Amino acid sequence: MNAPQIVTTPAAIRAEGLTKRYGEVLAVDGLTLEIGTGQFFGLLGPNGSGKTTTIHMLATLIQPNAGSAEVAGFDIGRNAVKAREAIGIVFQESALDRTLTVAENLRFAGLLQNLPPRTISERSRELLELFGLGQYRATPVAALSGGMRRALDIVRGVLHQPKVLFLDEPTLGLDIPNRRRIWRFIERLREHTSMTVLLTTHYLEEADGCDRVSFIRKGRLVECGAPRALVDDLGKHILEVEGADIERLVARLEPKLGPCLADGDVAMFRWRQEDITELVQLQSELGAKVRSWRVRRPNLNDVFLWVAAGKELRS
Repeated sequence: MNAPQIVTTPAAIRAEGLTKRYGEVLAVDGLTLEIGTGQFFGLLGPNGSGKTTTIHMLATLIQPNAGSAEVAGFDIGRNAVKAREAIGIVFQESALDRTLTVAENLRFAGLLQNLPPRTISERSRELLELFGLGQYRATPVAALSGGMRRALDIVRGVLHQPKVLFLDEPTLGLDIPNRRRIWRFIERLREHTSMTVLLTTHYLEEADGCDRVSFIRKGRLVECGAPRALVDDLGKHILEVEGADIERLVARLEPKLGPCLADGDVAMFRWRQEDITELVQLQSELGAKVRSWRVRRPNLNDVFLWVAAGKELRS
């Protein structure tokens, strides 16, 4: 696997050998990472791969067992207080008090960040308008929709104008219209600020908008690069083969097509050929053993599945 790329822009986040154990479980294993100032960076991986643990260490919420890291130029161990002041975080679970109004939640969050009341009021007004929540200032959070509450979580996380924003599964549990709405707000936020954003998400189409992404597997970074470049590394096409006895089909096809991913009764191969002559010949040889063949363009979800299975992107 390729080592993570070292970026040339000044680093907003730098980690080296970051390690976290929970008893016998090694959650993060010697993670080394560098993210440039102003970048939109995606940390991707299956459940239990170490994404949230990594964010929690970088955000000074938990201490690593080994390794070091800096966020916005502050060491997360020696200068944890300064690092926290430079960080905004949106957790998987909402941090809002549903018994308070929108404005009261933001006032409370601002006071926790030692912001002057006038600054809290001005920034709240600006951000609520930016996120389409201006008319809900006096509305109890309990009366907001799920999408509105998530938008307010993000407003709360950036009220103090952090240099680095951690978004841990920001659209988890939302339906597609609300997910799109949240991402429109995040795009607006990026247009108005130069903050560095570190995102974790299960929705791979969201990560397509990142400047760079890294895949984490069993607590270790295994691939890193621009989303489009990683997709290109996988190849020009994906060949999907569906059949009743997929194991026997894979045994027949792998020597000719190379490694594959099998899921149920479908096997996926990297198809690099421009000439379909070989495919036509295979169809003729296998006949009724194959229910369907499909050639399509790869996407970031394919990269995710390939990496999660421990397979090399480049061959």
